[in-house]
Amino acid sequence: MTMTAPAHDLPFDPSYGYGLDDLLSVPAPDRPDDFETFWRLKYDDARQVEVAPDLGQLEIAEDGVRVFGLTFSSVGVRLGGWLAIPDGPVSHGIVVGHGYRGRDAIDLPLPVPGMAAIFPCARGIGARSYVGGIPAEPMRHVLHGIQARERYAIGGCVADVWCAASALLQLVPSIKGRLGYVGSSFGGGIGALALPWDERFGAAQLTVPTFGQHPLRLTMQSIGSGEALRQYHATHPAVTEVLRYFDAAAAATLIGIPVQVAAALFDPAVPPPGQFAIYNALSAERSLVILSAGHFEYANADAENQAVLNAQQIFLADHLDCGGR
Repeated sequence: MTMTAPAHDLPFDPSYGYGLDDLLSVPAPDRPDDFETFWRLKYDDARQVEVAPDLGQLEIAEDGVRVFGLTFSSVGVRLGGWLAIPDGPVSHGIVVGHGYRGRDAIDLPLPVPGMAAIFPCARGIGARSYVGGIPAEPMRHVLHGIQARERYAIGGCVADVWCAASALLQLVPSIKGRLGYVGSSFGGGIGALALPWDERFGAAQLTVPTFGQHPLRLTMQSIGSGEALRQYHATHPAVTEVLRYFDAAAAATLIGIPVQVAAALFDPAVPPPGQFAIYNALSAERSLVILSAGHFEYANADAENQAVLNAQQIFLADHLDCGGR
């Protein structure tokens, strides 16, 4: 496959010297011995939450979909977002993660026709989930609570995915056994961390996912949240012990459902080796879509992004119809 890297004026190489063959060989880092115990306890805590979803007013009615404002509870916080319901029969359900800039609206059309979707805003991020004490700016959010694995904000954001799934299943119980996850960038990395523990999900699609291969990311300059981690690590090297528990590639080794990954060869915000490490770590059924670039404008971006959406729709429809695991 030949893809030409976009021209750029960045002070570093967003391909980081990796060709496709190199990227397909990037491994996941070793997991801590108590990695599974740590995450299963977090998952158990999240499943104990009474999520109490509360629908607000109808905000959008178009293309056969109704969209309502929504609030629900997660571990220690009350969050907001949106619920989208098709006018006709509901065939699937999806939890849709967002990028590190959050969201103040939702994306239509939905990934699969006939799908019910919840679009949560993760804690501290996005117009409907600002939380006092948690900074919304990505470079500060990614460091919030990082001094201890139990308090790290990223762990809370993973719990928000599980609680969003609980809210959706309460509101639309007919989707049980046909629930998927979609997330890009921040949402892709959070999804990889969430999926191994929650058997309610049957398939997932992750686009340019972050938080993969922290040992490599800490050596790579970027314009994304990883740069905040890299700079923090320079003066706080012990943070590597916390980050071992929040490595999306390490978590991906334990994902047991079909996953499609769209990964970029060139990305100044999320270094491609971390993206491909997540894909490479998957041991169940997997599918790869390759982008010329991520988090960057380039000539063929619209066509490639549409190809990702087309592949996503086919992948989710096929695998959620199979009921996942």
